[in-house]
Amino acid sequence: MKETGRSGHAGVVQPEASPRPPSPSATPPSPGRVRADALFRAHAAFVAAFVVRLGVSKAEVDDVVQEVFLTVHRRGGFEEGGAKPTTWLAEIALRVVSTHKRTERRRRVVPDEAALDRAVATSQSPHEIAEHRDALSRVQRALDSVDVDRRAVFILYEMMGESCDDIAQGLGIPIGTVHSRLFAARRAFQKAHERLVRSPSMVERPPAGAGAGAGGEL
Repeated sequence: MKETGRSGHAGVVQPEASPRPPSPSATPPSPGRVRADALFRAHAAFVAAFVVRLGVSKAEVDDVVQEVFLTVHRRGGFEEGGAKPTTWLAEIALRVVSTHKRTERRRRVVPDEAALDRAVATSQSPHEIAEHRDALSRVQRALDSVDVDRRAVFILYEMMGESCDDIAQGLGIPIGTVHSRLFAARRAFQKAHERLVRSPSMVERPPAGAGAGAGGEL
């Protein structure tokens, strides 16, 4: 399977996060703490890419990213010395996305066409561009079919290059849970992707209940 990779998938849409960073507090942060506005400048693009892969539509990415960093601001920033900033932010983003989906009851079924166009090199022929766009669409549809908690681990490990140890620390779950979710996500993703390759019309939307949370599953 050529459309994802451990170090990151070159074709998956990397959105531009445009929300403004939270206003810095007048009180300087405690030693060892990184303020929300500094985290935004360093990692907003990471958070935006992560939430898109979790299934947030491009039209809603800015609002979701903004809520993630407002949550960081309310928590008083990031305390260095434990989890990595990226996986710590991913845990907050996962909670924000889950709440967002429960509230809005909307899912991203077809990837944004303009974003897919920007992800394809302009030097390619029209035929190559069409094939590449179809491949990106299959990847996102297959991702959308995976339970959101498992999908988060899969995205962080397979597409964003995070280690299992860092994912466990950032998400606040045992390393064994990371391994089991990754195994289950790989299997679910591969099955969905293979169905789409055989017949793109077979998987038009995720199965009922997908993306609503693990429901107690590992």
